[in-house]
Parts: sequence; structure tokens; C-alpha cells
Amino acid sequence: MQELDQWKEQISHLLNVANDHIREIPTDQLYAAAAIAVFTTLLLLLLRFFKRSKPNTIVLTGLSGSGKTVLFYQLRDGSTHQGTVTSMEPNEDTFILHGETTKKGKIKPVHIVDVPGHSRLRPKLDEYLPQAAGTVFVVDALDFLPNCRAASEYLYDLLTKGSVVRKKIPLLILCNKTDKVTAHTKEFICRQLEKEIDKLRVSRSAVSDADVTNEFTLGVPGEPFSFKQCSNTVITADASGLTGEISQLEEFIRQHVKP
Repeated sequence: MQELDQWKEQISHLLNVANDHIREIPTDQLYAAAAIAVFTTLLLLLLRFFKRSKPNTIVLTGLSGSGKTVLFYQLRDGSTHQGTVTSMEPNEDTFILHGETTKKGKIKPVHIVDVPGHSRLRPKLDEYLPQAAGTVFVVDALDFLPNCRAASEYLYDLLTKGSVVRKKIPLLILCNKTDKVTAHTKEFICRQLEKEIDKLRVSRSAVSDADVTNEFTLGVPGEPFSFKQCSNTVITADASGLTGEISQLEEFIRQHVKP
């Protein structure tokens, strides 16, 4: 009990000494020091907040059969998962890209989500887009023309979603299976998608406001549609999931999820 009293006396003495020193400091200097302390604290809190909130999710989407899931496995472990995969549930994992496993130094893992392309399962997409750093729309370059209309409708709906437009989520149109001789080029695919989306703009604008489900409209009125008119960045690239040629996909991912 005596030791506790001694501790109290020492603490009280130190507080008094500190108080005396503070009283000797001019008031304007005290205010300046307090302001600096508050500003520094707020700055550190803001930096921590932005560092934590920076997304690291990349969403793979597109029609069924376009090869999204094979690309997912190529990114994760460099395998093709036996070449043909049909997903009825999202494939989701956080990992260091397979192409970067031999690199030295600290590398930031990427959260990759492969959303099934079946029309009944597409609402799952809305669960992941708000956290996305980028979206990859996979197109089957080999079997493109028969699916051009369906792909354009899906892409139109994606580009007019509020979560994509407001956050300007970058989008990569990835033309998969380009290793095949009869595959269409990314330039051809891009032009055809723009033409189909232009037709969709006209047909959907003719629908009454009560029936329109898209949150935003695309393009510039009176001008042919171009992906350059989108509020978010839209680019095209080539890939071949079965041969492991995914360098352009990895480049897009690392552009938006820094190592």
C-alpha cells in the first residue's frame, strides 16, 4: 500500500512538472502544435483507409463456353483443368498469379472470380462488381459469329450497370482461343460488337421508360457507338487458355492490381 502511494506521488509530481512546462509555452505555439498533431493523425488515418479499401478483385465473365474457367485455372496454377470446364457456381480464390510465382520480392495476391455465363446465374455478377478493380469479358473467338448477338446483349447490360459506370471499372474484352487458325481477330470482334451494341441502343431507346432495366445509356446520341465513348476504359486483347498464352490478360490484371 505504501509503494502504491509512492507511485501516485511520483505520477502527480510528473504531471505538475509537465503542466508547468506547458504553461511556459506561448499559447500560439500550443495551438500550432495541436493543429499539427490533429492533421498528422487524420492524414495517417486517411492513408490507412485508402490502402485498405483499394480493390484487388478481377471478375471474369462472358457467355458459357467462352473459356473463362480454363483461364481461371491458368492464372491460378498454370493448368487447363483438362481443357473443358462448365461452371454452375462461381470459382473464387485469392492467389499470386502463376506467371509470377518465380519472381522475387513482395507480390500482391489477386482475388479472381469466375462468374458462370448461364443467363440464370448472371445475377451473381452484381455481388462482385462493387469490389472489382477490373472486369474481363471473355469472348470465344473461334465460335464468335453465332454468339455475337448474345455476347453483345450481355456486354451492353454490363457496361450500363451503375456499379461499372459510377466507379469507371476498366473492362478488358478478351478474345479467347485465338491460337486456332479459323479464330476471328480481336479487331473484327471489336467492330462487330460495336455494331451490335449500336443496334441495341436504338431498339432499347424505343422501349418505354417503364420497361427499361438498364441504369445508364451508352454512347453519344446521333453517333455510331464506339467503346471509346464509354465512361470506363474498354480495351481488347488476345488469349489462348488451352495453350497458356495469357500474357495480355496478366498484364491487364497487374495494371489494375499493383504488385
